[in-house]
Amino acid sequence: MELRKDPITRSWVRVGHREDLPMPAQGCPLCPGQAQTPKPLLELPAAGPVQVRVIPHFHPLYRIEGEPGRMPDGIYDRMRPVGAHEIIVESPDHYLTLARMSDEQIERVLEAYAQRIVDLKRDSRFKYVTVFENRGALSGGEWEHPYSQVTATMFVPRRVLYELRSAMAWFEEKERCVFCDILRQEEKQGKRIVDSQGDYVAFCPYASRVPFEIWVMSRKHSHLFEQAKPGSNMRHLAALLGRVLRRLTQVSGSYHMVLHTAPNTIHPKGELASYWGTLAEDFHWHIEILPIVEQRSKSYSIKEVYFNALLPEQAAERLRQLDPNA
Repeated sequence: MELRKDPITRSWVRVGHREDLPMPAQGCPLCPGQAQTPKPLLELPAAGPVQVRVIPHFHPLYRIEGEPGRMPDGIYDRMRPVGAHEIIVESPDHYLTLARMSDEQIERVLEAYAQRIVDLKRDSRFKYVTVFENRGALSGGEWEHPYSQVTATMFVPRRVLYELRSAMAWFEEKERCVFCDILRQEEKQGKRIVDSQGDYVAFCPYASRVPFEIWVMSRKHSHLFEQAKPGSNMRHLAALLGRVLRRLTQVSGSYHMVLHTAPNTIHPKGELASYWGTLAEDFHWHIEILPIVEQRSKSYSIKEVYFNALLPEQAAERLRQLDPNA
């Protein structure tokens, strides 16, 4: 097992088989009471019946032990897959998906996201922490039980690198956050807004990659999801996210959801070393949700070139008309 870097795209690719951890022989491995389930890394709430658990992944892409041992291979670079890979078990109920949870339950899941990001960023080896959920039969998820995943990596994922570089260039030219500018224009025009609550807004991006793509952002500028701004109300975010997901389940039973927060700034080095000076001002955390509506799409045959047959304005209008509590 190792990570190899593509010198053209600058993407890191993990190659080789996963190392499996013990799993229960029968039943759902994420349901309560499984004897072979790893010791939890986090349980919420701290007092009372546990509703959210975080455990090591049974088939981790990255292992936390050791050093990366980055080395050249001719013109190429490779290193060991050092990092972390965890499962956030969102509910003890095998059938209670995030879309069907109460606002309080969703807020507890978001709290688990934040706590794991904070804890993993304490490790200076890790440059980025990703939190994501693959939900539904078409998403590639491993289990039906509601769960998210956390990965901590020695590199910043390519998509996030694109965002960081664009945000820095925008800030250098305009001395403003590009994400804040986007949100201001979306609210001014209104035609791609899906829903909002408190300081949080959900909208279909102007250049949506797939039908019904939704971004969720805060009006308050913040580069760190895991470090809430004074006065922030995470219950509002939870309520909005729940309504958005309930709308999406009426157009697709499968989706990818990814939280984009700022990279780890402990001992910065490498390709982003010169960037940290404006990071807090130019980057803005957000949640990206990409429903899987079409099983076959040209977008996946021509990578990085997306073909979306549905205008985001039409998608937002249709989503607004759907019952968020259905």
